[in-house]
Amino acid sequence: MKPPAGTSAEEGTAELLQVVADPVRWRILTLLAGEQLCTTHLQDLLGAKQTLVSHHLKVLREAGLVDTEPCGRFTYYRLRPGALDGLAEVVAGMAAASRGDVDRRAC
Repeated sequence: MKPPAGTSAEEGTAELLQVVADPVRWRILTLLAGEQLCTTHLQDLLGAKQTLVSHHLKVLREAGLVDTEPCGRFTYYRLRPGALDGLAEVVAGMAAASRGDVDRRAC
């Protein structure tokens, strides 16, 4: 997700983390990482109502994390290729830093 103009990269990362931190959206992303699914599939797999699934899909689309593909009267969703790469790099960098020695700032 590209941060909006005037927003720092850290703020953009924090906003993306807020999007993926929701348990329902995280589950949707996990499911879409394995296969393309329509809203009906997601309703069944999540045990959720169509309005809830559609709301979370809208948030994920607006964040640039999922793509859509119409297929007849259905719309299929898939995880956008590379959409989580930037977030993965940030988290991997923090994880690597946590394993090493860090400087101590003097008080």
